[in-house]
Amino acid sequence: MLSNYKGNVAIIHDWFSGEFKGGAEKVLKEIEQIFVENKSYYEIYCLVNHLNKKHKFNQGKIINTSFIQNLPFSKKHFHKYLPLFPLAIEQLDLREFDLIISSSHAVAKGVITSPDQLHISYIHSPMRYAWDQMHVYLESSSYMKAKINILLRMILQDLRKWDYLSSVRIDKLVSNSNFTAKRIKKYWGRNSSVIHPPVDTKKFSPRKSRGDFYLSVSRLVPNKRIDLLVKAFNQLDFPLIIVGSGPEKKKLMKISKNNISFLNYQNDLSIKNLMETCRAFVYTGIEDFGIAPVEAMAAGAPIIAFKKGGILDTVKCINSETKIATGILFDEQNDKVIRDCINYFEDKKLWLEFSNEDINLWAQNFSIDIFKKKFANFIFKSIEDFK
Repeated sequence: MLSNYKGNVAIIHDWFSGEFKGGAEKVLKEIEQIFVENKSYYEIYCLVNHLNKKHKFNQGKIINTSFIQNLPFSKKHFHKYLPLFPLAIEQLDLREFDLIISSSHAVAKGVITSPDQLHISYIHSPMRYAWDQMHVYLESSSYMKAKINILLRMILQDLRKWDYLSSVRIDKLVSNSNFTAKRIKKYWGRNSSVIHPPVDTKKFSPRKSRGDFYLSVSRLVPNKRIDLLVKAFNQLDFPLIIVGSGPEKKKLMKISKNNISFLNYQNDLSIKNLMETCRAFVYTGIEDFGIAPVEAMAAGAPIIAFKKGGILDTVKCINSETKIATGILFDEQNDKVIRDCINYFEDKKLWLEFSNEDINLWAQNFSIDIFKKKFANFIFKSIEDFK
């Protein structure tokens, strides 16, 4: 299998920021581990590397960066250089490598390779702010506040053109969910293979006794729609714990009633305890995949979520035909529907219908080991096809 491959490998990521380490970085960590276990020679490249020292997830490798790394204010405001991202990623010199693996939700997939180099790109999402989430991005941008919104619209138009053109250069595409695969087909006109991201499901243990509180773990940003969750629970008497930080936090806390509690950053042990003891995990946003709900399922928690996006790959909605059910899904993204769904969950005592052990067992389908096996096999087959 892949153990027979001894070529040089370049692993490309969009950026590393000390402010946040999310799902994309977790995927990259396991991609890197595949080549560590294979004893392959590899290097890591990105636009900028501003990781805090505590975030040393790689094998001590020097992370190669673009010219944006050394531009003024790059450490805290590298996103302001968005118009330069395509140029910067295309300047990376990858001539010494035989195999290029990019992990991309922005521009990493746009590296330039030769016809003799195989480029496999794991797509977390086509560039959201250039496509279907453009208006959300515009509403919250500093350009809007500075009344130069038209400039940002022109920048995003150019980014859309580059995003499409750069997708043509990729040899093999992998998407993180069927939802992402659909978006890739829509915006790039290309098919992709679905391999779900790795989730550390083994660190959770479902408990027979659970609490009476509902839980949300999320970045507090507009597209997560935590505002709808707060509005819904303001009309309910049930306790809700919201874990996370972000620009929306002050506004959300201001409109919340006493049954809603906010917690700042929590370590893995605290998150584990909350997920293993909550009555249900509530998810109101639209994600390309959504790692947090899978972690909650590994902890035995039933999921209450909006019926769209990557959640359709991961949550098995309870009905008369479902052998293993892991949650319930609501059809509309508004606070009244969420409130009605929670009331239904309570009135019918639906948490008693779920098996914590069965939910945990289903979550194992998204484990780290399964991801590594599937992705390594995909790389091997792609190399054979390329030859």
